[in-house]
Amino acid sequence: MIRAARALPLLLVLPALLTACGTEKARSGPEPAASDSGRAAAGSSREPATAAPGQAEMDERLRALGIAPELVYVTEVPGFTLAQQSIGVNGDDGFSVAYWAKDGAVLHLYAERGSAADCPRDHVCRAPTKGRVVRLYGERVASDVLRRAADALHRPTPGELVPLLPSPRTATAPVQRGDLPPNGDGAPDNSVPGSS
Repeated sequence: MIRAARALPLLLVLPALLTACGTEKARSGPEPAASDSGRAAAGSSREPATAAPGQAEMDERLRALGIAPELVYVTEVPGFTLAQQSIGVNGDDGFSVAYWAKDGAVLHLYAERGSAADCPRDHVCRAPTKGRVVRLYGERVASDVLRRAADALHRPTPGELVPLLPSPRTATAPVQRGDLPPNGDGAPDNSVPGSS
């Protein structure tokens, strides 16, 4: 009974947390360039931007995420916005991303090694080069929109990748936690006082 009472507040908050997920928009392009005087572009409250990273740096960041750089493809569809938090690994080293529209439609893009020969019936598949396949699938997306998205597939430039990928990690040492016991295996003590 006590454990159920403790879980109740979490269960009440969980739907609110899940509802808040999935609405962030990716920035539409690279950071604004700094002017000759070192100031950020007009209207920007950010620090002066540095030069956009090169392809080698972006490839390294993709590999750190477990994604093979050659399997990264993006598309452009009017009315759809890339959901940055959806970017991830597909299969062993492929790429996946989702685009959303205000009407609730979701377009999924999956790039992986393989061929378009085994394309599922409800997907649109393209084989940009031998040994690679890009599959597009939609939730509440018309088939002509899927085909337009497939026709707009392209490899992103480093500038297009900058706003999509998480920033590179700068920390080299592990984070020190202050909540673990100094001896033993470090597992937290979750016992309830008075219970046996």
